[in-house]
Amino acid sequence: MTRIRLVREADTEAIVALWHAVFAEYRDASRPHRDPRANIARKIAFGDELFFLAERDGAVLGTVMAGYDGHRGWLYSLAVDAAERRTGIGRALLVRAEAALQARGCPKVNLQVSTQNEGARAFWRAAGYVPDDVISLGRRLAR
Repeated sequence: MTRIRLVREADTEAIVALWHAVFAEYRDASRPHRDPRANIARKIAFGDELFFLAERDGAVLGTVMAGYDGHRGWLYSLAVDAAERRTGIGRALLVRAEAALQARGCPKVNLQVSTQNEGARAFWRAAGYVPDDVISLGRRLAR
């Protein structure tokens, strides 16, 4: 049986392996801001209890990270093992993250998805997410 629970520090290596398999950018050592171990450690240390994983028999099958700043919620790093896609794990992770955001009074959730990732875009459309009429901008604050 698949279980959704909060991420713990002991899950780090299994999550890193999953993210390396799912997200090509996490395998690029020339992009230190994409260091999955550092990102996981920062999120756990933040302590907002908005970082979830799906597991079965001790194996990590998926993750989702959420954030809420009092204005908007954000979803990050929704990842599901390729062998487990289309089994409801992504949806279960999404439902858990949305419920946690709603419990905090979050009125709206945003996320970013690559324009090239048609599979992810289809997942988000099926879950009721629609494009906002905005351009996403970013700037690195740390090197």
